[in-house]
Amino acid sequence: MLIHTGSSATLFTISFHNLGYSSKSLKNDTAPEEKHKKFAQHSLTMKSLQGDTYGVILCGGEGRRLRPLTFYFQKAMIPVGSQQKPLLEYIVRLLKYHGISKIVMLIGYKGQQIVNYFNNGDRYGVEITYVWDNPEYSGNGGALLNAYLNGHFEGARHILVYYGDILSDINLTELMQMHRGGGFAATLALSPNYRVAVGVAEVEGNEVVKMVEKPPLGKPVTIGILAVKVDSLAYLKELGEEKRNIDIMGDFIRLLLERKQKVGAYLTNSFWFDLGSTEAYEKLDPSDVDHRFAFLFQEA
Repeated sequence: MLIHTGSSATLFTISFHNLGYSSKSLKNDTAPEEKHKKFAQHSLTMKSLQGDTYGVILCGGEGRRLRPLTFYFQKAMIPVGSQQKPLLEYIVRLLKYHGISKIVMLIGYKGQQIVNYFNNGDRYGVEITYVWDNPEYSGNGGALLNAYLNGHFEGARHILVYYGDILSDINLTELMQMHRGGGFAATLALSPNYRVAVGVAEVEGNEVVKMVEKPPLGKPVTIGILAVKVDSLAYLKELGEEKRNIDIMGDFIRLLLERKQKVGAYLTNSFWFDLGSTEAYEKLDPSDVDHRFAFLFQEA
């Protein structure tokens, strides 16, 4: 498994030893409206399942790869789709759609923009709590630890952690069902279809015999969405006693695996798009966004 660590392109490999594995969602990607019509049929189940789960959105980063846009916007507030709604609104609506109504936003850089826009969450039928970054802890793991140490996950058995620069229509209900059912300390949402961003050469001796343009990587990659059992955050606290800059994937998940904790692998063909750079943002088609995410904006 390849894990993306933070905003850089650093990847490291972990074998699937000690990872729970589910390919339940590995099928041809159906039309968005058909797929979410099926989701909607289980809305009551969604709500009853997610009462013990808080949504946690990481939206405190400076978004340096999105400059100059992030000189003016918090990166999670960049406009998306033809209606120019903030990326963060799509995330909030997706959590609500899947029955997660208690949301904790971890904010820092230009965080007041987020507070001003979402307020207490009433407009979206959710309850939003804001946790400002603590300079004593850095990295996305540090932001998560800060919220945990200050009691913001009390009352929850699980948290659904969502990176604030990811746009996805992932089935969070299915992810949480697998996470609970497998008794996992954490469950990572993974895509098996990631393509290498460059051409790859096949070489024999000192001769290139074949070129493949942007081939499939062949290994699952994390998509910035994961479920975590709240009790497992004790390991994050342990990390905080050793270091101040903590990465969720590179440090926390690695420690869980080292301690032989079960980490689930939820493989999905759902749409996902990393909006963490201006290059990526320019490639996002507003009409495609409108089509894929229309289900989030339908009247209840």
